[in-house]
Amino acid sequence: MKFAHTNIIARDWKKLARFYIDVFACQPTYPERDLSGEWIDQATDIGRVHIRGIHLRLPGYTDAPTLEIFQYEPDRLSEVQPAINGQGLGHIAFEVDSVEEVLHKLLAHGGTRVGELVKKEYPGVGWLTMVYTRDPEGNIIEIQNWQK
Repeated sequence: MKFAHTNIIARDWKKLARFYIDVFACQPTYPERDLSGEWIDQATDIGRVHIRGIHLRLPGYTDAPTLEIFQYEPDRLSEVQPAINGQGLGHIAFEVDSVEEVLHKLLAHGGTRVGELVKKEYPGVGWLTMVYTRDPEGNIIEIQNWQK
């Protein structure tokens, strides 16, 4: 058994995929997805659904897991942004060489910061530098670095 992917439902899958490619060096894995028909209606329990999107290979991996970014038609998206302490999947995290540099890049590409950048020593483990952020569609991302 192995972990396969995490899915993000987007308002604009192309724009959101570009954000993860530009900021976190994710790589597209082709083909792009264009799903419709009876089989996907049955799988999703949504009549006449049309799903478009792509899988992005995560940095540091040669295959799986991937970040799957999909856009559904018809769209039933809520205007409510996920909360850092909300039920369900809370955030995805990327370990980076420089939290400050990636935070700057994220902000330049339309992301936002949730809280402050913090540094915390964990005795016997090392120093954690981290910040919670949001992508342009409001999904929460942790940017972290561990130093021993």
